[in-house]
Amino acid sequence: SHEIYNYSQYTNLGLLNSMDQSIQNGGSTSTSPYNNDHAQNSVTAPSPYAQPSSTFDALSPSPAIPSNTDYAGTHAFDVSFQQSSTAKSATWTYSTDLKKLYCQIAKTCPIQIKVLTNPPQGAVIRAMPVYKKAEHVTEVVKRCPNHELSREFNDGQIAPPSHLIRVEGNNHAQYVEDSITGRQSVLVPYEPPQVGTEFTTILYNFMCNSSCVGGMNRRPILIIVTLETRDGQVLGRRCFEARICACPGRDRKADEDGIRKQHVTDATKGGDGFRQVSHGIPMSTIKKRRSTDEEVFCLPVRREIYEILVKIKESLELMQFLPQHTIESYRQQQQNLLQKQTSMQSQPSYGSCSPPHGKVNKLPSVSQLINPQQRNTLTPSSMGGGLTDSK
Repeated sequence: SHEIYNYSQYTNLGLLNSMDQSIQNGGSTSTSPYNNDHAQNSVTAPSPYAQPSSTFDALSPSPAIPSNTDYAGTHAFDVSFQQSSTAKSATWTYSTDLKKLYCQIAKTCPIQIKVLTNPPQGAVIRAMPVYKKAEHVTEVVKRCPNHELSREFNDGQIAPPSHLIRVEGNNHAQYVEDSITGRQSVLVPYEPPQVGTEFTTILYNFMCNSSCVGGMNRRPILIIVTLETRDGQVLGRRCFEARICACPGRDRKADEDGIRKQHVTDATKGGDGFRQVSHGIPMSTIKKRRSTDEEVFCLPVRREIYEILVKIKESLELMQFLPQHTIESYRQQQQNLLQKQTSMQSQPSYGSCSPPHGKVNKLPSVSQLINPQQRNTLTPSSMGGGLTDSK
């Protein structure tokens, strides 16, 4: 059955009994086994180090700041997610690039647990939320007052209304609030995978939006999933970021696009070339052409505009191989052609608008200008007079 357990009670029943006795006696009795003769100097709050000597070396007080470092341990503990999409209709999705879970409030989110070797009998899986940033990490993650006091999602539920994380479909779930740190978590007994499978699936619910005022208030959180023995010893740990929002698919896509753009910007500033993708175009396939100016820019455009820009780019680069006098002759020919067309348009036409001496020559392309077979014919004299075809 769902029950609320104090973490110290869960890990050390002897400590809780001594605490209860101290409370019944008005807090005047020392809870430390090393200071029984000086009860008058005891403090009202029990010491976090007041543990029986038989377990003092094996257990440590609950940390004020839980570790978020991944630790596979001797059992190769791992947490994974099923393949998910970024569709707007998705109730949850997971980004492997960002190591971040996106899910809707109170929706089922399956998490896969895997170990290489079976943990000891009585092992449990704990899920605990913590704030990601250092300035918030000491604060306990709880639901906002609006969701905590609302009847929605709370009526008929065994889980405490202040807990952010709930377990769905498991009658053995235990909701824990640490008596020292106040941190809330939920535990379920470890169950080995069923025959023919390699994962054990746990269904989690997240009961408050990341944007809720009075709760997370847009502060990013981490979910720490640990494999523990029945007395609280950590055997393995995995951590991922979580965002509870109205449209998980949209938010995941926006975050991934943003990080890709940032990587492209950083790569451009560092001169290392493009390593990421932008708008579906692999940047690694775009060859960076070295020139006197080492700075390279990325301009996302549609394909038809892209093809035009490629021709312009190639023409500008090919001009570097042309002698300066050839370029000047080419420009003079363009000017002469423009003047010729202007004079023909100003003359009155009688029956036919075609030129009286044949059609006008098309200007040579840049590739023709650098063709070795034609370069000798492209002299200033020949280009200046070669405006019409010879009969």
